[in-house]
Amino acid sequence: METGVALLREHGWPGVTTRAVAERAGTNPGLIHYHFGGLPGLHAAIFRRATDLIVNPLVTELLSAGDERAALAVVRALLPATTGDEPTTRLAAELIAGATRDPALGAVLRDELRRARTQLAERLERLHPRWPPGRSAGVATLVVAALDGLMLHYMIDGELPVDEVLSAVECLMPERPGAGS
Repeated sequence: METGVALLREHGWPGVTTRAVAERAGTNPGLIHYHFGGLPGLHAAIFRRATDLIVNPLVTELLSAGDERAALAVVRALLPATTGDEPTTRLAAELIAGATRDPALGAVLRDELRRARTQLAERLERLHPRWPPGRSAGVATLVVAALDGLMLHYMIDGELPVDEVLSAVECLMPERPGAGS
């Protein structure tokens, strides 16, 4: 998987062939076909691993934040670091391109984003047990979509005023963190 992710970063999806992965990994292409069922299965496995590298660290940090303000501090710290790294930016762009071109890869990304939204919604339900049904899922969806959009915009425009954006979000938060409203 690491070889496939490295090739994806370097050459994009056209460079991720069974032969290229086998050569770089020092293995037989037949073993890749055996273990992954061919190139589509290899691409899906590489896609999952690359998604884990990009999405999971941010989700893990958000889930461990004590409250919404702490989560905002996490985003404030991680967004520039994540999108300022050229290999990570390239990998993220290739994931988006792959997901839009290949329905199977799109399904992998859809499932990973659903998992992230579900995890965040469950965390919000624990933080706000008095919220009406559905609010946690709605807020989680909004947060994931906003993060996705901010990352995309920041990748394209490194001068995006991220701090101002996050300060505006902070102004929308209730005065008393964890008030359950």
